[in-house]
Amino acid sequence: MAATKQVQVQTHIGEGFTITSKIRDHTVYVDQPKGAGGQDTGPNPLEYLLLSLAACISSIGRIVANQQRIALRGIDLTVAGELDTDFLMGKTQQGRAGFLKMTVTAEIDADMSREEKEQFLKEIDRRCPVSDNLANVSVVTIELAQ
Repeated sequence: MAATKQVQVQTHIGEGFTITSKIRDHTVYVDQPKGAGGQDTGPNPLEYLLLSLAACISSIGRIVANQQRIALRGIDLTVAGELDTDFLMGKTQQGRAGFLKMTVTAEIDADMSREEKEQFLKEIDRRCPVSDNLANVSVVTIELAQ
């Protein structure tokens, strides 16, 4: 059996929409924009999901570049997601709550041909845990604490 690692976060939400999360030695805030009833103390969960995908691609990109001895000067990513807000807000039962589509646009600063950059991105995507979790079904269990 392959070695596994558990990754964990803890969160707390009180009154309003501000969520405080303890992640290792970091405190992270999740919130909604003021126009949506929040205090805008941090990005919303969907923005964090897109950030998580971008950060994973960037991190795996650095790992792959180091392993393949690619002189990678940088990667700039734009990640956009399309969302059915009517479903999210309960205005319809048709559709789904998640992003209908996510698009990652990458600019790679390295002395590589376009074809080499495309192959590099494919290898990154193949090894990115966040991309894998978004593309494939992962078991999610939501249960009440004892």
